[in-house]
Amino acid sequence: MGRFSLRSRGLSTADSEASDGRLEQVRLGLPPRFEAVGETLASGSGSTDACAVAGTQMAKDGASLDETLEALATTYRLVLDLEPTFEDVRAVSRSWSDTTLTYLHQLACEDPLTGLASLAHVRSRLSELYRGELRHPTRVRDTFALVVAELPQDRHVDPADQRARHVLTRAMRLSSLGDAARTVFSGTETIGKLGPERIVVIAERDDRLGQRVALLRRMVRTLQGGGEAGRVWIEGLPGSDATAALLLDELAR
Repeated sequence: MGRFSLRSRGLSTADSEASDGRLEQVRLGLPPRFEAVGETLASGSGSTDACAVAGTQMAKDGASLDETLEALATTYRLVLDLEPTFEDVRAVSRSWSDTTLTYLHQLACEDPLTGLASLAHVRSRLSELYRGELRHPTRVRDTFALVVAELPQDRHVDPADQRARHVLTRAMRLSSLGDAARTVFSGTETIGKLGPERIVVIAERDDRLGQRVALLRRMVRTLQGGGEAGRVWIEGLPGSDATAALLLDELAR
């Protein structure tokens, strides 16, 4: 590094070797992704751009903002024995935040294992319906309902061993349950995941709702894992968006 290599000039051979050893320790002590920051600090050149790059790389590595800022502080202490400047802290924080937000915006609203809508997406869809009450005279609780379907318990699975070995198996069964729900509710209904063994459908209250629920209940019986039949029921929606959120939380437990 620039400043690291310049420090040994004008010293005796023994002093130069000792200095090189100390500088090598500084190099080895630099946090990963902050080598370029250490280089720019040592050379005295502007370090803001290098800090921005380091922040981006740390975010892509999945490091938290605390870890990223601590790495910056460690780099400063090793090279300059100072605390980071405001400009470099801002550069690291901004690039870390921008990269993290870009990743979050690219996330799909579906659960990757089952293809079902996430609980957050179901919640957002309900909020849209309740906001629509401001434009239409009909009430959400009178025109929509939740259809909840739950997988049957598998007697062949040891409950003490479910968590690790049977996560994928349960996800596949839940995906099959979602496929059954899509077959019955094949329109624009939102079908989401409530938990590892439960899904929810935001369905319209029409003359065919009872028939559809009965059909889904018969289809769920084919998904039995050697235990009791799964459950399917209609859950009425409350009068407000806030109460609907509490209902979803309760159903997701």
